Amino acid sequence: MAMVMTAAVTVGAERTDLYLSALQGKRVALLSNHTGLVNGGKEHTLDMLLRNGVNVTTIYSPEHGFRGTADAGAHVKSSVDAKTGIPIASLYDGKSSAAKAAQTVSKYDVIICDLQDVGTRFYTYYVTMLKLMETAAANDKEFIVLDRPNPIGMMVDGPVLDMSLKSGVGALPIPVAHGMTLGELAQMINGEGWLKGGRKAKLTVVPCDGYTHATRYQLPVNPSPNLKSMKAIYLYPSTCYFEGTAMSLGRGTANPFEIYGHPAMKTGSPLPASLSMATDTTFTPLSMSGAANPPLKGQKCRGRSLRSLSDDEILARGVDFSYVIDAYRNTTLPAGKQFFTSFFNLLTGNSNISKMIQQGKSAEEIKASWADDLARFRKLRSRYLLYPEK
Repeated sequence: MAMVMTAAVTVGAERTDLYLSALQGKRVALLSNHTGLVNGGKEHTLDMLLRNGVNVTTIYSPEHGFRGTADAGAHVKSSVDAKTGIPIASLYDGKSSAAKAAQTVSKYDVIICDLQDVGTRFYTYYVTMLKLMETAAANDKEFIVLDRPNPIGMMVDGPVLDMSLKSGVGALPIPVAHGMTLGELAQMINGEGWLKGGRKAKLTVVPCDGYTHATRYQLPVNPSPNLKSMKAIYLYPSTCYFEGTAMSLGRGTANPFEIYGHPAMKTGSPLPASLSMATDTTFTPLSMSGAANPPLKGQKCRGRSLRSLSDDEILARGVDFSYVIDAYRNTTLPAGKQFFTSFFNLLTGNSNISKMIQQGKSAEEIKASWADDLARFRKLRSRYLLYPEK
């Protein structure tokens, strides 16, 4: 697939001529975090809105908090933004986000969403957007998405969520890599009646300029503490499943999502063709910022490094279970220990993939299992795209 390697992309938030006038005289709630940057990363969207006289009364924050420093899954308390004094309502504090939104809904007329997503079904920012869209629809509030590129927008792959496995890491019947921006996904949510009660939000999407789904967009800031490189983001749709296993995927190291291992994993033998560019490695997860208590903390792990794989190769493979298969076949756990946890099925959105791996199926056979569902999704997706594929 031909990729656009560089492009001057203007994100939705920077296209102020398309939306600032619509905010005059209105109270605004802003769903954002540290990724909401404009002007070459020099200014936050919140500060830009305030500078332009917009009355921002409430800040909503997703997983990792408004400043983006909290661990994955960590509960983040509501607070006040130190710079502006505006209250921050955390939607990831372990309590009902719907209840939290209901408590603050009287304080604004419009919700603006400005988040940098990474384009996977288990990355939770879109789930927070979905819940606030439901709040907007139920309370007759406007909802504006200031769109940003999907850094893996060229990838549409993976199992489509079995909605019986709906969870905080899977809220919609979409594949692991959905190939949509948040703006496009919001249009799909509205158009397919996926809000509670089939309601429709008063939705406006301010699109990016200069972006296509082939654009190789470099994120200006890490979207969350453990996605530390573009390679990690490209590998994320294929390595995040290790969160639902006994393995470490490198949290507590410099290279999370780019490596995997376990003290009991066997290395040193010739690698299969699907892993020909991987290398054997050892690492020891340690407590650090963004990974206070990583899996297998303090234990020396043997495993693989995927850092030598080219970005082109990773993206061409799409969602690839080769890495999980490799780990499963080469790790003999102590008696009573299970390789897969129940979280694995929530991440895959599919109860059959773990069984197929245990049965010795190949990555190619597993990929074929979702082909029909994926074809149906691609057809649905085409109705809501704002940007060309190439």
